[in-house]
This record gives sequence, C-alpha cells and structure tokens, in this order.
Amino acid sequence: MLRRLTPQVLGALVRRYGHFDAAEDAVQEALLAAARQWPEEGRPADPRGWLIRVASRRLTDQLRSEDARRRREETVAALTPRDEFVAPPPGESRAPGEDDTLALLFLCCNAELPPAGRIALTLRAVGGLTTAEIARALLVPEATMAQRITRAKRRIKSSGAPFGIRPKEADGIDDTDGIDDTDGTDGTGPEAAGHHAERLADVLHVLYLIFNEGYTATSGRELQRADLAAEAIRLTRAVRARLPADGEVAGLLALMLLTDARRAARTTPDGDLIPLAEQDRTRWDRAAVTEGVALVSDALTHARLGPYQLRAAIAAVHDEAASDEDTDWVEILALYEFLIRLVPGPVERLGHAVAVAMVHGPRRALALLADLDRDERLAGHHRLWAVRAHLLEMAGERAEARAAYAKAAGLTLSVPERRYLRLRAARLAE
Repeated sequence: MLRRLTPQVLGALVRRYGHFDAAEDAVQEALLAAARQWPEEGRPADPRGWLIRVASRRLTDQLRSEDARRRREETVAALTPRDEFVAPPPGESRAPGEDDTLALLFLCCNAELPPAGRIALTLRAVGGLTTAEIARALLVPEATMAQRITRAKRRIKSSGAPFGIRPKEADGIDDTDGIDDTDGTDGTGPEAAGHHAERLADVLHVLYLIFNEGYTATSGRELQRADLAAEAIRLTRAVRARLPADGEVAGLLALMLLTDARRAARTTPDGDLIPLAEQDRTRWDRAAVTEGVALVSDALTHARLGPYQLRAAIAAVHDEAASDEDTDWVEILALYEFLIRLVPGPVERLGHAVAVAMVHGPRRALALLADLDRDERLAGHHRLWAVRAHLLEMAGERAEARAAYAKAAGLTLSVPERRYLRLRAARLAE
C-alpha cells in the first residue's frame, strides 16, 4: 500500500507547495513514520490523508527553519498554493486520487530536462524504484544514474515549471499531454507540438519501464511485483482516458494487459519461474487478453504504426495461441522485423534473434548475437547470456549451453531467475 500511495502523496505536496526535492524528503519521513506507527496503532481510516498531513508538517517545518529571518517572505510565498491549481487542505477527499500522480508524471517529464533525466526522475518519483533498479532497467552504471537524478531534481527546482493539467485542455486530445508549456510558446506552434510529442514519448517509456520492473523484478526474492505492474496499468489507463485517439497509448495499454494476463501462470506455488512455453494457459486472464487484443487491433487499424503497437501485436500472437506448439512464429518474426526498423535497440534485437531461431534455426540466431556482444548496453547483462544458452541448447551444444546458463545465473540479481538458470545448467550436466 505504501508504494502505491507514495506518488499520490508526493504529487499532493508538490501541487500545494512546490519544492520537489524537499517534498520528496518529507514524504520519505512520513513513510518511515507510518512504518513505525501503523503496526502498533493500526492503519488509519484514510492512509493517504494521514501521509499527506504528516508529510506536510515535515515540509513546512523544514521550510520555516531554513534561514527564517532572512527568507521569511520567500518561505511564506512558497507555502501559498498557486492560484491556478488550488489544492484542498491535506487530508480532505478529492477526486480523482490519481490526478496528482498523473500530473506528477508529466511534471517529471518536463521539456527542460534532458530525456535521460526525465526518465530517471520519473522512475524514482512515480515508480518508486531505487537508483540501482533504475540503473539496471536503463542499462547504465548506478553512479551515473544517481548523478542524473540529482541533476534532474535541481533542474525541476530552478525551472519553476507549474504543476498541473491545463483546465481548458484537460479533456481534449489536441494538446498531446495537456500540461503547461515551459518554453514560452503559446502551445500551438510546431515547436510546442514537438515538445508535447517528446514528453508523451517519455511518459510512455517510463510507464513501460515501471511495468517491466513489476512484471519481472530485476532483483530480490520475488519474480514479480504485482503492485508495481498494477500501478503502471492504472496510470496508462489514465493517460488513455485523456488521449483516447492516440495509437501508441492504446498499444502500450494493450501490451501491459496482454503480458500481465500471464502473471498467475508464471510461477510455481514456491515462487519458481515457469517459462512461457511451459505455462498452463488455462490460468491466463482471458478477460485481459480479450481487452488487450481489441485495443491493439483497433489501434493497428486506425492509428499510425508505432513500437508499442508492434510489441502488443507480438504479445497478442502468443496469447491467442492455444499452446506453445501452435504459436505462429512466422508472424512474430515479421512483426519483429518491423519493430527493429523502428527501434533497433538491444532488447528488441534480442527478441528478434529468438524469433529467427524459431523460424530459421538456432545457428542463424547465434550469428545475430555476435553483433549484440559488441553493444555496451548489454555487456554483462544476464539476458544476453540466457538467450545464448537457450539457442545453444536448441543447437545441441550442451556443454556450451551449460556454461552460458551458469554465466547468466551469476549475472542476475533476481533469485527466481537465478534458480531457474542454475536448474537448466544442472539438467544439461546430467
């Protein structure tokens, strides 16, 4: 619950007071207070309101203590809610609760931040991911990621970007994100349109990364973090409610639903990983599959083709197959061919290599992996070694496959993935 409430509480404080960095510290203190008090005193009737009240007190105390005599007027101004986006007193109910989280999401994707900083800050503030988790998700060193987040917070503070969704355009689709411009334009020219499109792309990318971390955690004892995946789906639904005609928003939501539909079948009762080929498909959420297929089918018919629509289409082919043997790998390969033209990233090329193996055999796919070895973003990443091990096993190279599985197991920080990879290596040794 605390993870789910964190971005909502942070959004409420930033909306009311500004001071993004200080507000984040105050929220963390409120969360610590909740962790200490709730187990002993019981959970309050309104957990969100309780956290907002406690965090507000921490923040106001902090602001008032900062050189109060010299900066009294500035502090008073900072504590006054903005006229355009007036928030109710902390603890009072207001609807919908996700509005602050959605506005916080777009604030973090401010056009004044560099793209890498926008994504990192949003994953931290909205996704609640640690610096190490964000670094692994974006395939960069942890120290580099820490610097990006720190710089992004400073830029948000100095930019003075307003918090909130423009009332006049909140329900329309003409404005790609419905958030106040920070470039001084009137929001109608080509430059503004470019900012909107870029910011929306960042928002969708962040939501995609949050979902991925929830669906397959990069570290820890649990394979999945269902609350994180559910939050990503909730926020994507909120974005789609504002942009119902955007094909990529629909594609991302479809991708999440089609992927999350398999969640119940992905692990044993003991938490061990079950690969897609071995899952009991009767346990898949058919309602989610139906909704996801309808979303991506409509988007592919009426919208400009984009990466999320293609990823969703690939997921739909998997989900609509009655069994692993019935999977139409020829169609999946064709979709991957389109995808790597649009997004020739290492993860997309890795998926393409698997599809090539299923259609043309593992030897051709292994040749593709040779190029990926030179990609620094995948250097030392366990997924590259896991795919290589799978392809070597398909090719009958048992000793090499066993070594690759062992290498992959040593690189992952996910306990279930490590157990699975070691089990595959052990079976090849028998």
